[in-house]
This record gives sequence, C-alpha cells and structure tokens, in this order.
Amino acid sequence: MQPREERSTRHQLLQLLKTQGNSSCIGDLSKALGITEMAVRRHVQSLEKDRLIRSELVRQAMGRPMYRYSLTKEADELFPKNYPQLTLDLLEEIEEQDDGEAMIERLFQGRRDKLESRYRDRMAELPLAERVAELSAIQNGGGYMTEWETLSEEGSFVLREYNCPIAKVAGKYREACRCEQQLFERLLDADVERTECLADGEYRCSYAIRPRTDAITTS
Repeated sequence: MQPREERSTRHQLLQLLKTQGNSSCIGDLSKALGITEMAVRRHVQSLEKDRLIRSELVRQAMGRPMYRYSLTKEADELFPKNYPQLTLDLLEEIEEQDDGEAMIERLFQGRRDKLESRYRDRMAELPLAERVAELSAIQNGGGYMTEWETLSEEGSFVLREYNCPIAKVAGKYREACRCEQQLFERLLDADVERTECLADGEYRCSYAIRPRTDAITTS
C-alpha cells in the first residue's frame, strides 16, 4: 500500500492534469505542486505504468524536444460522475408524458433484448455450469462484483452480485430488476429466482439457478 502522502500527491497531480489538459510539462507540474522535478518524474512514471497518464513528445522551434502529459480515458473514470441522477431525471421526464410508464417499460425491455443479442453467442452450446461462469464474467465486466458457486442440489447454482451500477435507478424503477432476471433466464436457458436484492436494502443480489423443469422432464 502506498503511503498516504504519496497517494495525496498522485491525486493532486491527477487533479492538476485534469484542469490544465495536455499543457503540462515536468517543470510546470513541479512548480504547481511545490515538489522537485525528480519527485514529479517518479509520480509520472508510476501513473504512466498504471495507464492513467500519457506522454507526448513535443518539438519546439528552439531547444530540445520536451514531453507534455495528459490524462488517459482510464484516468477520467476516477473523477466524479453523476450518470445515475441524469438517468433518473430523464426517466422522470418520460414518466410524466402520456403513456410514460409503458414507454419506460419498453426502454428496459429494449435494453434487455439488446444485451441478450450481444451475449447470446457466448453462451451457445455450453453446459449450464459454463454458462453461469460466463454470465458471472460478463457481469463482472459491467462492475457488478459477482461470484458464483454450485449448490448441493444437483445441477443448481447461485450467482451473487455485491455491487449494482444502476442501483439508484433500480430502486425507483423495478422494471430494471425484472428485466435483469429475464435476461439471465434467456442467456442461461434456465429457471432463475432472485432470492436477495440490493434495491430492497439487502447487501447483495442473489439468484438461484436451476435447470428448466421441462428440460429435466424431457431428458
């Protein structure tokens, strides 16, 4: 773990580059932060290694070329965003329109269908356990912090999500939760039951996953 002072300097450096764009060289950063150029270079090298800063060699009319530094797209994600509130504001605007509730329902269903289309091929021909593992990987990529395990009941699994990037939206528009459950059922081709829900104030979402009853009967 980095010392608190070092983390603070890194944070100040990122803040500085955020406000000054790509106009910053080592000398500029040294003066602004009140630390030596050698210390700035050490922090810059660390941040470049973490893919938070990029450098560009700039040639000058006179003198040697010099490097200027700016933030990467990955670094931009470190700064506050208010996407959930923007989404809520837009949904509330829609809700106030004639047929607003039905429009919102269609929006969530459209998102469900789009995600199903995007990921369906990744599930094709896989046994259920591998589909659950693939779904967990997909959700982790979306920031849901998932884990899954096999239950003692033969052929059954549980998928847990410890974070919900759309929790603020789902708390008001439960269609988001219903469509997620439907998406899981379609991608897994299995029976999926939500047993815990972050939007209900619990500390995680949990899904019990079982082979479809009709599939078991047929086999």
